[in-house]
Amino acid sequence: MFGVINVEHLTKEYGKLRAVDDLSFTVRAGRVTGFLGPNGAGKTTTLRMLLGLVAPTSGEATIGGRRYTELTDPVRHVGAVLEASGAHRGRSGRDHLRTICTAAGLPAARVGAVLELVGLEPAAKRRFQGYSLGMRQRLGIAAAMLGDPGVLILDEPANGLDPEGIRWLRGLLRGLAAEGRTILVSSHLLAEMQHLADDVVIVAAGRLVRQGPVGGVLDGGRSARVRVRTPEPDRLAAALGEHGLPVAPQDDGSLLVTGAEPARVGHAAFRAGVELHELTGERADLEQAFLELTAGRAEIR
Repeated sequence: MFGVINVEHLTKEYGKLRAVDDLSFTVRAGRVTGFLGPNGAGKTTTLRMLLGLVAPTSGEATIGGRRYTELTDPVRHVGAVLEASGAHRGRSGRDHLRTICTAAGLPAARVGAVLELVGLEPAAKRRFQGYSLGMRQRLGIAAAMLGDPGVLILDEPANGLDPEGIRWLRGLLRGLAAEGRTILVSSHLLAEMQHLADDVVIVAAGRLVRQGPVGGVLDGGRSARVRVRTPEPDRLAAALGEHGLPVAPQDDGSLLVTGAEPARVGHAAFRAGVELHELTGERADLEQAFLELTAGRAEIR
C-alpha cells in the first residue's frame, strides 16, 4: 500500500557516535504518528535518512516500499518540512511558491490552493523578510503540499506558532490524515501530541523505546496514578509498599501512587485499617508516560 513508511534496522554512525541504533518502526496511512524523543535522540537524523538527505550506515527506510531517491516525481508523493521555511527575503510568499511550482513542474493553480489551505492568503503578497516564524512555518507547510502528496513529514512544525496557530495545525493535520494521507510529525510539545496523534513512536539514544496507539502507550506503562490523602500517611505508604506500589509524598500532604487503580489502593488501605480522606484516580498523560519510558536513556551512545 503506497504511503506506508517503514524503517527497518536503521543505523547511522558518525565516527564513534551512533546517532541511530538499529531502529525499526512503521507509520500507517490515514493516521497522524508522533515521532517523539529527548533532544539528541536521533529523530532529525532518522527523518533525513528517510528523505534521502543522509545515507544510513545500515538498514533501510522506505515510503510505499521504495526509498525516497527511487520515487518518480517525489514532490507529488512526499511533502516535507525539516525546518522553518527559507526563501529569498525580498520575495513574496506567493512568488516563493510559484518558483517552486515552476522548478517542480507543478501547475501554478496549486499556489492559490495551498495558500488557502494554510491561511496565508492575506499575507501572500508580503515579502518573506516580514514574515514571523509562525508564518514561515505555514509557508513551509504550503510548499510541502504543492504536489498534493500522500505522505507528509514534519519536523517540529509547531515552533513559532501561537496557541491559535497550534490549534489550526492540529485541525489541518487531522483533516489530511482523514483523507487517507500518512502524517509523521516530530515534536517536543507532548501535551499537544496527545491531542493530535493517533500513534506515537518514542525513541531515546537512537533506539526504539515504544510504538503504538497513544491510548495503548498510556495504558501500557506505569502511567496510571492515584492521589490519596490520609491522616496516617506512613502506615499507608508501608501497606502500599508491601503490595509493590511506588509511593511519592506530595507537598500538599497527599500521596501519589504510581501504577495502580483506585480500587487496588483502596483495598490495600482497607486491609491495613487505614482511614482515607481522598482517593482519586488521575488521567495518564503523554508527558508522564514519555518521561517514564525515556528515563535514563537520553544519552546517545
